Amino acid sequence: MIRLGLPAFLIALSLADGSGASVADDRVFPGVEWEHASPEDRGLDGPTLDRLAEALGGRGCVVRDGYVVKAWGDQTLRTDWYSSVKPLLSTLLFFAVHEGKVAGVDAPIRDFGWDLKPKDQAMTFRHLADMTSGYARPEPPGVAWAYNDFAIQLYQETLFDRVFRAEAEEVVGHPDRLGPLRFQDGLKFNAKRRLKASVRDFARIAWFWANRGRWGDRQLLPRRDFDDWMRPDVPAGLPRTAKAETDDYLGVGSFGGGSDHFTASGPGIYGFNWWFNAPLADPARRTWPDAPPETVMSLGFGGNCTAILPDLRLVLVSAEGDWGEIQPGDPGSKMNLRLKRLAGSVRDDAPMP
Repeated sequence: MIRLGLPAFLIALSLADGSGASVADDRVFPGVEWEHASPEDRGLDGPTLDRLAEALGGRGCVVRDGYVVKAWGDQTLRTDWYSSVKPLLSTLLFFAVHEGKVAGVDAPIRDFGWDLKPKDQAMTFRHLADMTSGYARPEPPGVAWAYNDFAIQLYQETLFDRVFRAEAEEVVGHPDRLGPLRFQDGLKFNAKRRLKASVRDFARIAWFWANRGRWGDRQLLPRRDFDDWMRPDVPAGLPRTAKAETDDYLGVGSFGGGSDHFTASGPGIYGFNWWFNAPLADPARRTWPDAPPETVMSLGFGGNCTAILPDLRLVLVSAEGDWGEIQPGDPGSKMNLRLKRLAGSVRDDAPMP
C-alpha cells in the first residue's frame, strides 16, 4: 500500500481536486492488495451504497480515497470490459506521445504505413479517439460523428502493431507505463485487444485516471495530458454520419460493433473515449442531471462501466451492472439515477457541486 502524506506537499498539490483547491490528502494507492475501509470511516453512508449495489447487480466495487469501501460479487473473475477499455487505448496514446513514439495526438495515421483513401489522408489519432475519423464512413475526418468500432479497430492496431510493436500485455504492463499499478489478477487481451480483467484490477485503472496519471509518488503520465484531453473534445453540434454501408477498405474488421452504432449521442459530451457530464444544447441540463458536473464515465456493453467523481474522490467500477442506456439529459434514466445515488452516499464535508 502506497500512502501519501506530509511532507508530500507537492504531491498534495498535484492531486488537487477539479476546483483547483488542494486536497488534504490521505488517499492511498494499493500495493499487492487493496486496503479496505468501512463507508463510514471514509465519510460515506453504507446503506446508500448497499442500495446502489443492489440496483446495479452484477459485480462491482466503490473506492474512496484509494480504499475499497464497498464490494459485491466475485472481485477476482476476469471478464471482457468491452468498450470500457477504449479510454485505455487513449491512455496508451498519451504514453506514446510522452515517449516520443508519436509526435502528438494530432499526428496523422498515414505516417504509420496505412494506405488511406484520399478522403482519409487527414485522419489523426485524435479523430480515432473522438469517433470522428470518418474511417469506413462516407465523410472525411472531423466532419461527422459515428460511434465506430471499425475505426477503433484501426486505432488499436495502429497503437499496438505500428507504434509500440509489442503484445498488448507487454505494452500495458511496462514498468514505465501501467506496470506500477501491480494488477493483482493480471490483465488479458484477446485478438482484438479487448481487455479481460477483474473488477478489482479495473478499479486500479480507474483510480489511475481519477488521479490524472499519478500512482503513489510517481507521475507516470504528465498531469497536463489529462487536463488537456480528459474533457469533452467532440464539438457540440457536430452532425451524425450519413446513412451508408460500412467501407472497411483496409480490412481491419470491427472491435465489436458496427461503424455507426450504439448511440447518436457524443458531440459535446465525448472525448478520447470517455463520456462527460457536460452541458447539452440547453446549458441548464447536463448528460447526467443529478451527478456532479465533473463526473466521467467509461461505458461498455453489458453494463461494464466505470464512474469517476474526482472532486468527491470516488470511483465506481461495475461489471455486468444494470446501467440502462445512455440518455443524455434524462433525469429518469437508470444511468443518472445510479450516479445520483453514488454522489448521494457522501456524508462528510466534501464539496458537492
